[in-house]
Formats: sequence, structure tokens, C-alpha cells
Amino acid sequence: MIDAVTIWEVKVQLGELCKQQRQRYKISQEDLAQELGLSRYTIQKFENGKNATLDTVLKIANHFNLLEKLYQALKNLENTNDINSLY
Repeated sequence: MIDAVTIWEVKVQLGELCKQQRQRYKISQEDLAQELGLSRYTIQKFENGKNATLDTVLKIANHFNLLEKLYQALKNLENTNDINSLY
């Protein structure tokens, strides 16, 4: 049996990471939204695992200095040639 991670699980984890980082830096959803040029509703939806654009994900990652880590993880995955597609 394949233990595949679902898209929903990843969205929930990304939302939780955003919420944790935002709370760590003691900023509100409204403040984060203003800093990123987004609406508070967009941040709220993201934190709840709702649909978000790739642009929103990358803006949030960049804001919390996680963009480099994300990029390196993708490069490392690419370099392993161990990418198994479910499609």
C-alpha cells in the first residue's frame, strides 16, 4: 500500500506553519496581510488550509525567511532523481 500525502494535508500543514510563524512574531492576520499586499481573508483562508495561489504561498514563505529553505528542498529533491509521480 502506498502512503501518499494528500494535497489537503500539505495545505493544512502550510497553513499551520504560517499561523505558528505569525504568532511567533506576534503579528495579526491583518498586519501580515498588509505587509504582503493581501487581504486578511486571504491569510485566514490560507491558515485554515483553504485554496491559495502559489504566489500567496511564496509571499508568505519569503516573509518568514523560509523561501531559501523551500528552494533548497526542491533542488535537493530534483538532484536525487527519486521523484515518484502518482499521475
